[in-house]
Amino acid sequence: MYEIVRYDPSRSAEWDRFVLQSKNGTFLFLRNYMDYHADRFTDCSLLVYKNSRLTAIFPANIDGEIVYSHQGLTYGGLMMDLKATVVPVREIFIEINRYFTRIGVTKIVYKAIPWIYHRYPAEEDIYIIHHLFGARLIARHISSSIELAHKPRLAESRKSGIRKALSHGLSIREGYGEDIDIFWKILSANLHQKYGASPVHTAAEMALLMQRFPQNIRLYCVYDHQEMLAGTILYQMEKVVHVQYISASPEGKKNGALDLLFDHLLAKEWGDCVYFDFGKSSDGNGEELNEALIFQKEGFGGRGICYDWYEWDCK
Repeated sequence: MYEIVRYDPSRSAEWDRFVLQSKNGTFLFLRNYMDYHADRFTDCSLLVYKNSRLTAIFPANIDGEIVYSHQGLTYGGLMMDLKATVVPVREIFIEINRYFTRIGVTKIVYKAIPWIYHRYPAEEDIYIIHHLFGARLIARHISSSIELAHKPRLAESRKSGIRKALSHGLSIREGYGEDIDIFWKILSANLHQKYGASPVHTAAEMALLMQRFPQNIRLYCVYDHQEMLAGTILYQMEKVVHVQYISASPEGKKNGALDLLFDHLLAKEWGDCVYFDFGKSSDGNGEELNEALIFQKEGFGGRGICYDWYEWDCK
């Protein structure tokens, strides 16, 4: 009844069409996004057909005997069409598990798509992998999101930052071109100083992605005259605006640049979206909470959304 086909580039247009009409896909699963770092991962994505009709897709990469859905993405998981209900999804997972077992996979790591990103309710996958395979929760990260139609009032600490930014005459504008390189210097310096780390993307990769997805990936910056003090990279989905990167220079932090920026974004740029997601504030498997970071996000009204990862053994 079901046919499992491993993805190859000849199916990219079919894959993308399905993402756009699925009940839980976002632009991160379009091949022009997934494949920007194809050299880092061995793709093992699957297309699931029923009676020759594409009914589900499974973005994944393989590393040794382990399949991940997906190491190069914030979240992964099965994408389903609007007709997908519990019993068919169970059958699809049986076939996917059988396919991976047959090619020697011993474990699947599954990064579920957080529910706020669904176009239509789509948590059949979590139910099925738990009861069918005994999937274990291996990571739970906390993100901070705002339902924009009912956003709480700003905390006084955020209001104070806004007043300080306004008193210094800071301004906001959308960034393009060389602005990406300037922002990346601020971002990279902060990550290196705080965590000894670098951004997941390089400036060149982000510039490429912004060129490919100009309506979905946007840079907003705060300036003191011509000097950039802070910025954020936003990913726009159908219902959600997601903060991919956020950073400020020492001067920007001192003068409330980010407070001014997010007040502007929430009130004037993205107020008609359903959710504004500030992104994760936890590291490791989620147990390491960055209290200073989440305090800032919660000051704008952000409240908890979990990003969950599961694993199960193929057998």
